Amino acid sequence: MTAPAPLAGLKVVEFTHMVMGPAAGSIFAALGAEVVRVEPLEGDKTRTLLGSGAGYFPMYNRHKQSVSLDLKSPEGIAEAKALAAGADILIENFRPGALDKLGLGYDALAELNPRLIYCSAKGFLPGPYEKRTALDEVAQMMGGLAYMTGPPGRPLRAGSSVIDVTGGMFGVIGVLAALEERHRTGKGRLVQASLFETTVYLVGQHMAQLAVTGKAASPMPARISAWAIYDVFETRDDPVFIGVVTDALWEKFCQLFSLDDLWADESLRRNNERVLQRDHILPQIRALIGNFTRAEVIERLEGTGIPFAPIGKPEDMFDDPHLLATGLLEPVTLPDGRETQLPTLPIAFDGALVSRPATLTPAGAAARSK
Repeated sequence: MTAPAPLAGLKVVEFTHMVMGPAAGSIFAALGAEVVRVEPLEGDKTRTLLGSGAGYFPMYNRHKQSVSLDLKSPEGIAEAKALAAGADILIENFRPGALDKLGLGYDALAELNPRLIYCSAKGFLPGPYEKRTALDEVAQMMGGLAYMTGPPGRPLRAGSSVIDVTGGMFGVIGVLAALEERHRTGKGRLVQASLFETTVYLVGQHMAQLAVTGKAASPMPARISAWAIYDVFETRDDPVFIGVVTDALWEKFCQLFSLDDLWADESLRRNNERVLQRDHILPQIRALIGNFTRAEVIERLEGTGIPFAPIGKPEDMFDDPHLLATGLLEPVTLPDGRETQLPTLPIAFDGALVSRPATLTPAGAAARSK
């Protein structure tokens, strides 16, 4: 089956590095757009990051063409402008004003190509902070997400580049809206997305909680749960998460694990009443679940409608039977020739994902990432 390509025919030019900008471009590339990355002559430095950054380039730069330009030379600038002149979309995520100084800012390129939709992905939207340098971690710390993720007094960033990626996604949403508008007006526009404002949007639920209850939200490890059973439980071998989120599921859970005494207690029939008695309920359930293996717990819960999850690790996903069946993991050839599989967009069109083989080639003037 041919992978869906709903954005085929669109031309995208990227002046990006690290995660936020490339993540936005990777969405367009996965959906079939022609995406050309402009890299420096020595190649994007993201290619050679170590440690937690080693996966950035292969994850967010598949299905793209790469061209190396010297943007310090008139010839390189001329080539960059030629790319922008023929593009539908331009994405950039360099520090504020960097591309303007090169004559590649929105105003200059909109004059050259009035239909161009220019996506500027920054740390902050225009305002008092806009000149600051921001990274995913900076935004998580400033915007309240790190406070909500770690235990009280110990702010902790989320376990992936969630703000970079989500900020890039908001940029894509803005571009798609501008494309629809361009069908009516014939003109492009400037679309701006940012890390800090993305973080604040994500913690908006906790801001709303304060507005509704009058009490500030506690960090997630210390929060008052909205449900009585919504926890990680230790089994005889590996932990499992269980969430009993309705009164009907409470009845089913009690039946599955023979919790006759808890079901007989009419003061526990409603979720909010159970939440108030979590200290009474949880020790009994923890002791019970501890008698089973994880596989035994999952076997009982499978097909019941009760939410549950084994505690997975990133390395477990390579062999997950569901992911292998759905085709989310697409074959990828790394720049050094090694083969692996990495997740494509988690979107299906008429049941088909956009997964297709990808090859990442080394940096260089003639390098092309297919």
